[in-house]
Amino acid sequence: MARFTGRSVLVTGSSQGIGAACARRFAKEGANVVINGRKESEETKALLAELQAMGQRCVFVAADVGTAAAAATLVAQAVEAIGVLDVLVNNAGVERSSDFWDTTEEDYDLVMDTNVKGPFFVTQAFVKHCRAAARKGAVVNMSSVHEELAFPHFASYCASKGAMRMLTRDLANELAPLGIRINNVAPGAIATPINRHLMDTPELLRPLQAKIPLGRLGQADEVAALVAFLASEEAAYVTGSTYFVDGGLSVSYSEQ
Repeated sequence: MARFTGRSVLVTGSSQGIGAACARRFAKEGANVVINGRKESEETKALLAELQAMGQRCVFVAADVGTAAAAATLVAQAVEAIGVLDVLVNNAGVERSSDFWDTTEEDYDLVMDTNVKGPFFVTQAFVKHCRAAARKGAVVNMSSVHEELAFPHFASYCASKGAMRMLTRDLANELAPLGIRINNVAPGAIATPINRHLMDTPELLRPLQAKIPLGRLGQADEVAALVAFLASEEAAYVTGSTYFVDGGLSVSYSEQ
């Protein structure tokens, strides 16, 4: 039997990249899947058709997770559409690049609202659902190596991922008595659409690859494999930790 047969998963920010890879992995392993994006697009329509062709129950729910109200509505609509939720993957995230002294309040708020407030309140709504249904649950947050590593010109992004690390550690303690586990997955440089410019610019790509012990960018499927493990019963004794998927970048970086 597939690991997620009979279970349902919500993946935020899953129209492309790592989020879409996670949705595919869960569907392949038997899960019903709720995918999410700010609005329906050709990408989400294609992904939904792909998932449904695997024979699972899959739906799309539009929501911008940057407010508490939208987060609660997303979970409520997901439950209404699919019946129950067992797993939450907080994947939605954004980054903005600027010199620290030029960072605008607008960009700061966008990053923090999406990367911290969103996961906080989507998780809160998920926990309320689990409590009401008297069900256990698993939460996997998509963090980043930059919860640990400095990333000049991305101060708000680093701050948001550092906050995610502490939030996960705190909630692991508070939610454990409810039978709800929570962990972070921290990707390094992954070959996704957000890194298209990097992949298309050899003078940027080569120096980065030289810093990665495995010498290459990661693939979204490699991140999704770890997410699926942490969400599964195979990880029943795992909570409150961050797991790096970075080809050794964080180890190499820290030793330079």
